[in-house]
Parts: sequence; structure tokens; C-alpha cells
Amino acid sequence: MTSSPVFPTVPRTADVVIIGGGVMGTAIAFHLAEAGVRNIVVVERGELGRGSSGKPIGGVRAHFSDPLNIELGSRSLRAFRDFPDRPGADIRLDTVGYLFLLTTERQAADFEAGVRLQNSLGVPSRMTGPEEARRLCPYVRTEGLVAAAHSPADGHARPGLVVQGYARAAARAGVVLATHTTVTGLDTAGDRVTAVHTDRGRIDCATVVCAAGAWSARIGEMAGVALPVRPVRRQLAFTVPLTPPAPRIPFTIDFTSSAYFHNSDDGLLFGLADPREPDGFDTTWTPDWLELFREAVRHRAPALADLETAGGWAGLYEVTPDHNALIGRSSEVVNFLYATGFSGHGFLQAPAVGEIVRDLCLERAPCVDVGPLSADRFRSGAGVRPESYVV
Repeated sequence: MTSSPVFPTVPRTADVVIIGGGVMGTAIAFHLAEAGVRNIVVVERGELGRGSSGKPIGGVRAHFSDPLNIELGSRSLRAFRDFPDRPGADIRLDTVGYLFLLTTERQAADFEAGVRLQNSLGVPSRMTGPEEARRLCPYVRTEGLVAAAHSPADGHARPGLVVQGYARAAARAGVVLATHTTVTGLDTAGDRVTAVHTDRGRIDCATVVCAAGAWSARIGEMAGVALPVRPVRRQLAFTVPLTPPAPRIPFTIDFTSSAYFHNSDDGLLFGLADPREPDGFDTTWTPDWLELFREAVRHRAPALADLETAGGWAGLYEVTPDHNALIGRSSEVVNFLYATGFSGHGFLQAPAVGEIVRDLCLERAPCVDVGPLSADRFRSGAGVRPESYVV
């Protein structure tokens, strides 16, 4: 790949500067390069995919409550299935499905409505009873379980392999991947960004795309664009290799507690969102967090509660007030575009968003109307779009 160690400074000019070298930034770079844009620079302060993209759970799904998220998820699932051919990489996609475990009648009614909406948009999700949920995932305890929602076309993949697949294809097309390069400021004149300043030089540019994840609010401030994104730590853990091996199970989520688990190599991956987690950029992994997970699964999947773990990690969610993404072009700084604030759904929506931002950059109608995801919705009085199926 053409990356910054080859060059002592960044290129002096670019048609498009993409800030952020995670899955979103590399997906955007790939789709722009594929469309014929040649002078693209991706600026990443560390290694590619080492921010939030390096530490997600890897879930890919179209099982959402918001029709826009369903559409973005469905389009991305198709791209993940085609990834070995375009852009050309094995991402270890495992289509095991998603299984949401529901413990109240209200949850069941809400998910039934969601399934009807998903089915109308071509997603083959369905409701199941407790016994069927246990058949799909033998770890499940049915006591207190009202129903479950199963989406068999969903699953999980390896985020690092996706980032590298996009990045290698982009580099082959001439994209400069300026790693270990920190953005220090933006120059603006009138309603446009004119240059991106980095610790390795200035880049005069025609378009800037913010794909900086949890750090996007800071980049927005440099351009005078409000991007209401806050960082929140999420933690996960891995079991030791299991003997006998774990059965092949869906990506299983206890919706009440947010505890989730799925296969990972020779064991299982565990996760849970701590509702008490404060905002901040701390990514220290704290093993005592595991007790929250263990307490939750003692009620729903008791065989997991005492499994030995072999470490874990912490990463950052980039959260917006309504848990939906910010995708669009600034109405004030017209050559400043953004794709951020995915609230845990960025990896799984990246292929579709890469196409959409490509089209926005080229000033053509995108494949999906993302107007309702404009950052302006939080200040203009437009209706927010709350997403219910947040993990």
C-alpha cells in the first residue's frame, strides 16, 4: 500500500482529503477511487483501523427498527457477501444470523412490528418462541423468555480484514494512505475549506470528508461545523478455547441487559454495554467489567457465566443523541462532508455509506436518501430518528 512511511511529508494538494483511516474512511476512499477520482489522501493519526474500527464486535445485520438503517444494513450485507470479488479480500464472513432474546410483552410487540417492517423491505427476519430460540442457541435458558426475533441472513465478519481489503484496493488505485499523520487544523475561506493542516505538512484541497469516528466533533469544530458526537467506552472479552468446541450459534443478544455473545475462533466473544459508562476517550480494559456480563447471563445463558476468559479489549462508540448516524454535506461549509456518529453500527453500514459519500462528493443522487441523517436535524427542529435496536 502507498502509505505515509514512503513519504517524509503529505502531498501538497488533493481533490479529496478523508480524515480517518478506519472502516468508514477506507470504504469511502475505495468507492471514490473506483469511480475514477485519482487525487485522494486518507489522513490517519495512527495505523489504519486502529481506532474504533479495530475494536468492534464485528456484527453485520439489517435487523433494525428504522427503515433507513434497514436499507443501509441490507445494502452493506450484499457488499460483504461480494467482498471476495469486490474489492477482493476474505473477511471471514459467517452468516450465522442474529437472535434477539425478549423478556417482556412490550419488547415482543415492538420486535413484531420491526419484523413486519423488515419483511416489507426484503429482510427475512421472523419471530420465534422460547423453545425455537433454545434450538437455535443451546446456551439459552427459556425461563422468563417471552419470545425471540431471528434474522438468519445476518452474522459477523472481521473488521480488520475489511479495513485492509478496502485500503489495499484503494492504494492500488493510487490513494495515498497518510498514516501516523495528525490533523492539526483546517483553513476556511467563505463557505469552503481550503486546506487541511497536519503535523507532516499542509494539503490544499477541494473537498474534505470527516470520517473520524469518536473524534469527529473535534474535526467539525476546526471547520465550524457542529457534529454532535460523543465517545463512550464499550468492552468485550474472549473465552479460552473451549473443549468440547462451542456449537455454531447466532449472534445472540439478551435485549433487556444488552449482554451478547457469538463464536470467535475456538471460543466465544462476550460483550455488554454498561449503562453507567461516562463519556470519554478512555480505552482501558477493566476485567471487573466482566462481572456485569456474568451476572446478566446467569439468568439467560447460565452455562456462560463461569467460563474462563483470556483477556479482552475496550473501544469507543461514537454516539449521537438519537443513536443514528450523521451523513451528509455541511450546509454552511459546502465542501465539508461527514460520515460519523454511527453509535455502534458503523462497521456494518460502511459499504453502503462508502457508496453514498462517493455520490455526495460527485454531486449525484445517492443510492439511498440520507437527507434525514443530516447533522442539521439537531438544530433545525426536524424530527430525530431514534433507533430502538441498539446494542
